[in-house]
Amino acid sequence: MRRFEDRVAVVTGAARGIGRGIALTLAAEGAAIVLNDLAPTGPGMADARATAAEIEALGGRSLVHYGDIADPTTAEGLIAAAAATFGQVDIAVANAATSVRTPVVEARWEDVERTIAVTQFGVFHTCQAAARHMVARGGPGKIIIIGSILAQIPMPTSAAYNMAKAAVNHFGATLAAELTSYRINVNVINPGYTDTPGERKFATEEQIRQAASHLPWGRLGTPQDIARAAAFLASDDADYITGTALKVDGGYQVSLRLPLE
Repeated sequence: MRRFEDRVAVVTGAARGIGRGIALTLAAEGAAIVLNDLAPTGPGMADARATAAEIEALGGRSLVHYGDIADPTTAEGLIAAAAATFGQVDIAVANAATSVRTPVVEARWEDVERTIAVTQFGVFHTCQAAARHMVARGGPGKIIIIGSILAQIPMPTSAAYNMAKAAVNHFGATLAAELTSYRINVNVINPGYTDTPGERKFATEEQIRQAASHLPWGRLGTPQDIARAAAFLASDDADYITGTALKVDGGYQVSLRLPLE
């Protein structure tokens, strides 16, 4: 099935994890992909060019646009590069995020600012630039924001990230309300605990394995789990869905229970 033949998608944070998974899934179904991430500054760092090489190995088309999505000019340049190279932008996936986990009483303001700059403002910049392009074309279009179940679950040591994800959920609904007349769909995906390289910053392999065994589905989510949801929301099958937030967490939130004693 090639649902995205002749369509163009931009994906931020596409060098690894969920962003990479979404980019590969959309490419496998025919989309040309414009990949954004930070340029690698040292050996061993994730590089969006590796994702581009995987796309090209599938027979797909791709373009890498390096830059810090916390800077609005990066988002503007990303959409402009996509339009200049492939003629248009049909799908925009605002995925890039970052986090520094520490208790609020110990948090350094520069870490809080950086988390919010990428995770909240980066989403705003990406969506604004994509929406301007789609509106100028007269629509339609698909905008997908990658949020988190931590928008609702106050996980300790993650205050800045939690508040940023809560903000982008409400932003997505607001943007959806503004763009209905253009038939531009805006939806949010809220992943649960997902097996990505970023999780290795905060936990050992053993800790991750132990956590997975306690999840309702018996495993962590995968980038592919999130990518399948993104592909659905980017497809024609989701044309009547906008302003929604879709949990992809293997039943984690609905399985939370208050202690009985």
